[in-house]
Amino acid sequence: MADLRLTPLNALHRELGAKMVPFAGYEMPVQYPLGVMKEHLHCRARAGLFDVSHMGQVILRAPGGYEAVARAMEGLVPVDLIGLGAMRQRYGFFTDEAGGILDDLMLANRGDHMFVVVNAACKSQDIAHMRAHLPGCEIEEVTDRALLALQGPAAEAVLAAMVPDVTDMRFMDVGIFGSEFGELWISRSGYTGEDGYEISVAEAQAERFARALLAHEDVEPIGLGARDSLRLEAGLCLYGHDIDTTTTPVEASLSWAIQKVRRTVGDRAGGFPGAERILDELSNGPLRARVGLCPEGRAPMREGTLLFSTAEGGEAVGHVTSGGFGPTIEAPMSMGYVPAGLASPGTELYGEVRGKRLPVRVVPLPFTPANFKR
Repeated sequence: MADLRLTPLNALHRELGAKMVPFAGYEMPVQYPLGVMKEHLHCRARAGLFDVSHMGQVILRAPGGYEAVARAMEGLVPVDLIGLGAMRQRYGFFTDEAGGILDDLMLANRGDHMFVVVNAACKSQDIAHMRAHLPGCEIEEVTDRALLALQGPAAEAVLAAMVPDVTDMRFMDVGIFGSEFGELWISRSGYTGEDGYEISVAEAQAERFARALLAHEDVEPIGLGARDSLRLEAGLCLYGHDIDTTTTPVEASLSWAIQKVRRTVGDRAGGFPGAERILDELSNGPLRARVGLCPEGRAPMREGTLLFSTAEGGEAVGHVTSGGFGPTIEAPMSMGYVPAGLASPGTELYGEVRGKRLPVRVVPLPFTPANFKR
């Protein structure tokens, strides 16, 4: 643990009794005394506070303002950024020449510049990727701010007591707000399937801000364990597990994030790495697809479990990329890749667990409905 980086809230996590683990080069809380199951259910019922300061925050500027940055960035992502409204953000992904996903990220139009949030494990390579391929842009990594996520049905009321204007935000809105904790960069988004916010706060104010949120009776600290089960119930991908350079956005069932203007019939079709394969899969369908999987019984089918089309014999047809127990649905749940012909909901498959093939059924995603504020 000695070589790991620390977030600005490390001392607070320890004070709160967190169990700390290595994650993406950082020492991070995996759970608190409440426990993963109760943390998960508390976030679904009230509000949970997550430390996501390990993620990368990046500001992109260009002489031509936001539109110039957006036009350049569209050469790296299959997303409509030029048409993104002011103070709005979109989910997107960097792709490679083979159509694989280098990382998934959030991209925001903040008026005269773009604000980007990237995954912790890919932070260095993403920044290097942007610097190498966006020569007309200034790429600034933000290193003096923490990032927190407040998620759950009580999140609006809790944050509005400090920043009243957040009640006017819709899902995927972004804003810059003054507060007693300094300037807060807020988006109405998160990775749990619940309503909530992601808040960038100056590092010097981060602990005081976190304590103020935790002082509310509806808020509990939530670790990586419950963050993983929450995002899995919500059918959301985890980079390095459900998506990576071996998966295309279409195979990963992320076609919804590729707007019409960037598709074959669009005014700005293609122009991003891997466009030939990705556009072909959008038109003709991929050979395989990411699906939800519901194992029979109570035992989860975890990452790496091989999937078969028959109870005995034959070669594996797919594999599980994420799996665990869903506290909200009170059942095991998994996601994985199967051939397109076996991807329809209701398809019966078999997962090999400790040498035995157990039944598992393809189901629609998400496992639990999203509660975003539209």
